[in-house]
Amino acid sequence: MKLNIPVYGPRLRKIARKHFGWPSLRPGQFKPMRAILRRHDALVVLPTGAGKSAIYQIPAVLLPGPTVVISPLLALQQDQIAALNEYNDPKLRAVRVSSAETPAQQREAIKEIREGRAEFLFITPEQLSDPERLAEVRALRPGLVAVDEAHCISVWGHDFRPDFLQIGHLIKGLGRPPVVALTATASPPVRDDIIARLQLKKPEIHVSGLDRRNLFLEVAQCPDENYRWRRLTALLDEVERPGIIYVATRRAAEELAEKLTKAGYPADFYHGGMASGAREQRHEDFSNDKLDIMVATSAFGMGIDKPNIRWVAHMALPDSPDSYFQEIGRMGRDGEASRSLLLWRSEDEAIQRFFNGGSPDLVEVRELAAALRAGVATKTALKEKTGLGPRKLGQLLALLEQVGAAHVDGTKWTVPRYAPLPAKAAEAALAEHERQQLVQRSRTDMMRAFAETRACRTQTLLSYFGEDVTRQCGHCDNCADGAAEEVEEAAGDEPFKVHSTVQHPEWGPGMVMGYEEEKVTVLFESQGYKTLSVPVVLEHKLLTQA
Repeated sequence: MKLNIPVYGPRLRKIARKHFGWPSLRPGQFKPMRAILRRHDALVVLPTGAGKSAIYQIPAVLLPGPTVVISPLLALQQDQIAALNEYNDPKLRAVRVSSAETPAQQREAIKEIREGRAEFLFITPEQLSDPERLAEVRALRPGLVAVDEAHCISVWGHDFRPDFLQIGHLIKGLGRPPVVALTATASPPVRDDIIARLQLKKPEIHVSGLDRRNLFLEVAQCPDENYRWRRLTALLDEVERPGIIYVATRRAAEELAEKLTKAGYPADFYHGGMASGAREQRHEDFSNDKLDIMVATSAFGMGIDKPNIRWVAHMALPDSPDSYFQEIGRMGRDGEASRSLLLWRSEDEAIQRFFNGGSPDLVEVRELAAALRAGVATKTALKEKTGLGPRKLGQLLALLEQVGAAHVDGTKWTVPRYAPLPAKAAEAALAEHERQQLVQRSRTDMMRAFAETRACRTQTLLSYFGEDVTRQCGHCDNCADGAAEEVEEAAGDEPFKVHSTVQHPEWGPGMVMGYEEEKVTVLFESQGYKTLSVPVVLEHKLLTQA
């Protein structure tokens, strides 16, 4: 069946009105929808609450074949399924295949799709990793694959799961329909990683609307923990609830929740070390307004579709602007004024350096490379042969794949022709890991630079994500106290255009991300983010236009 849609706008708006009851499309939605109808791959970066799901849901009504939605979170899937099924429209009916369904329920879901009684199949990466399930879904002849929370597939993502890293190969196993990847935050390295790992073909990249004008951004450097506590309680006395407090460790989450409760601010905690039942209960209590102060690690938030979060506080420096932007994006989804407060100390960076961890074990990588050379194997077989846990095995396989020492076809791993021998493969994998660590450390440096800047915070943050914002935002502390205007007046000439490509004699090619006073920030492929003195760059001719 050939889809012939010469005029996209009217058709898409008609579907939005008829099936969803939406009078119009939001900014940033139309162009990626058009890409989908043209059968192009697309990567879409839109802020939380801007209607990312509609980008695949509306075109799906017009496309032949069902739409497969791959998402890492069952809670997020459940919310989206419930929203679609509320329309009571067979063209919008959604079903799910996951660990939450019984085998009988899974069979019924596949049957509904096969018989045309449902349009959307929500599924987890772990389910698709089963060869039989993969063949079953392929037989449905999907017309579109949507990958939600796509930043999770990146090594820089927030939910690094081995099965998620293989989605690109799994989509190939589905017959390679067009793919749309959706996320609320993706800096240039993350976007590049998503495109590479999902194996997107010449994707259209749509980044828009990252400046949310109802969010007020405020940062305070704290001389000691007592000052940090006083600033937090002052915030709690001033603002409405509910809100989220992010901390760096599980222990900090438990201790701060207890301290707040004793001080008359009833709070609870959430982190990845809790039993799944307790996590689900806290998630549900917060979503249903039974709990209005949640103290949490970064494990909390993705999948929270709660419009009335009024504030987000950080009690430590986040590991990157990516994490910070993702976390503050959970507030103010109803469009009402909301407040972000980052309370940081210089010591916070040491915690993030610790979490970045050490290098993989050279012997383990070499033994895994040797095990691959012994013949075609599944991850289960490799796990038994090497004794590696599933998480570490997935990470090491990803490194070996990146250096050309491993290849996966569906669920079977092999060694490519002309692959390096195990010793060389292990050395190359460790070198790739070190390169990734360099980039990660530079992201932490950029987070500190954001915390210390006196320039407009929105300009600083969005230039990191590749958006060139020329006007001051007016909704951050530096704009409010006039510091941003002073910085702008003191700014010198910009010798290289923002987002132009430059060459460094040692670090190679890079992209100019932004300027502040007499400093320029460049994102280098091999080194990550570097902030350089413009006068020094010009005097020594350190950068040339590529």
